[in-house]
Amino acid sequence: MKAVVITEYGSNDVVHLVDIDKPSPGAGEVLVKVHAAGVNPIDWKIRGGAGERMGMPLPIRLGGEFVGTIEALGPGVHSFGHGEAVFGMVHTGAFAEYALAKADNIVRKPSGLDFIQAAALPLAGTTAWQALFDEAGLSAGQRLLVTGGSGGVGSLAVQFAKAKGAHVTAVASARNAQFVRDLGADAFIDYTSGPFEEAASDIDVVLDTVGGESFQRAFKTLRKGGFMVTVVAFPGDEAERFEVGVKRSFTVPSAPSLSAIADLVEAGKVTPHIDTVLPLAEIRQALALSEAGRARGKIVLTMLD
Repeated sequence: MKAVVITEYGSNDVVHLVDIDKPSPGAGEVLVKVHAAGVNPIDWKIRGGAGERMGMPLPIRLGGEFVGTIEALGPGVHSFGHGEAVFGMVHTGAFAEYALAKADNIVRKPSGLDFIQAAALPLAGTTAWQALFDEAGLSAGQRLLVTGGSGGVGSLAVQFAKAKGAHVTAVASARNAQFVRDLGADAFIDYTSGPFEEAASDIDVVLDTVGGESFQRAFKTLRKGGFMVTVVAFPGDEAERFEVGVKRSFTVPSAPSLSAIADLVEAGKVTPHIDTVLPLAEIRQALALSEAGRARGKIVLTMLD
């Protein structure tokens, strides 16, 4: 089968599409024929050296989320059947024609989505869901600010929060104003027109998907006792300085999270948005687009026939 592999760290020049043996599922695993896979910042970060810092041995097969159909069941797996459409997360190896996944980490694909749409949900959706609800405890009536509101994680976070009854302010560039409003954002801030922290105040929860200077500035929008959850930055002494709560959210595969997201999709309350669709052979271009940071929604790879 074809799979995307790196044998060293570096630029996109180290990313190769190669032939490898198709794996067989072990106990508690399924083999999925991948139809599409979402591209995420973690993919090019691993390629650039984060994989080494994370203790991942080379060679590394890239890709962390997929949607496809079950090709084979490992021993002890009785909750799925051959040919069923499923989606989920894997540690590595989703950029391939076949991927191994733990049966406990996948769920059935929402019937209202095609494979490309569904590929936008597992990692980005789980990231947004766990940050908002598991870590920040966002509830109906609270005021949420999302930085990077037009990105893969941010665009889903806006919809999740609105579905749960929160008031949502989205921060993005002017070209994405209508896009994030169409997602359901109650308020929009164009970060290119001035300091976004001067345009929002008394926020209960901030979801930081950008990091860096944006992460630091966003604290100024929180009320005393508010909560900052970040999916990219590493907090320091901000909790004490701003008198707020702060936590880094680390995404973990979760069938319950995916099931909750799928329910909202089936109820018509969440729609994944696709920026670009590319074939697996154009993996380098897909990673470059993601690294540029200007995608509106999700970049998705489709597998080879």
